[in-house]
Amino acid sequence: MAGPVSTTLVLVRHGVTDHTTGRRFSGGLAGSDPALSEEGRAQVADVARWLATVSSVDAVLSSPVRRTRESADVIASALGLPVVEEAGFAEMEFGAWDGLTYAEVGERHGEELEQWVGSLDHAPGGTGESFRQVEERVVAALGRVLEEHAGRTVVVVSHVTPIKTMVAHVLQAPLPSLFRMQLSPASVSVLSFFETEDRGPHATMRLFNGTPGDLALGDPGHW
Repeated sequence: MAGPVSTTLVLVRHGVTDHTTGRRFSGGLAGSDPALSEEGRAQVADVARWLATVSSVDAVLSSPVRRTRESADVIASALGLPVVEEAGFAEMEFGAWDGLTYAEVGERHGEELEQWVGSLDHAPGGTGESFRQVEERVVAALGRVLEEHAGRTVVVVSHVTPIKTMVAHVLQAPLPSLFRMQLSPASVSVLSFFETEDRGPHATMRLFNGTPGDLALGDPGHW
C-alpha cells in the first residue's frame, strides 16, 4: 500500500499598508491597491528570514494584488525561488467602499452597510464581492494549487478573507466562522493535505495566525 502524499501550504498574510494601519477597507485589484509601508516590509522580512530556515519550500505563489506581490517578492528572494501569481487568492473586492474607514462607509452607505454586516451573500459597494463569491473562487484556486503542487511545500501569500476561507474549508467549518477568526498582518498559517489509497483526501490545520516572534514558530520542523 502506498504511503500518504502530503502537500503543505504555508499561508502568509501580507504586511501592513497605510490602509491597514488606518483601518480602511482594502480590496483587490479593482481598488486603490496600496503598497506595503516600511513597517509592512519589515514585518515580511522577519517572516522571510524565518521561512528561509525551512529547506523544504518548493514554490512561492501570490495574489496579484500589489501588497501581496511585494510581500511575496521579499519572501521569494530569501528562498531563492520565483513568484507565481494566482488570481484566485486576491482579496475580496469592496467596490465604492475601497479606501474608506468603517465609519465613513457608515456615513455614506449606512443602509447597505447594515445589509452587509454578517451577510454571506451581499456584495458591498455596488461592484464588490460577497463572501460566497470569494469562497467559490478561493476554493477553486486551492484545488488548482493542490493538483499542480501535489506532494510539495508551497508558500501562498494572500489576504485576510482568502486565508480564513481556506482555513474554514479545511476544518469543514461553516462560512460564518470567518467572522470569529483573527488574522494578523504578516502572520503564518499552515495547512497540510493528504491523499491515501485507503482513506482518500483529508486535511489538517497545523498552525494558525502565528508570527516569527511566537514560540510556536521557533522550530519549523514541527509541521
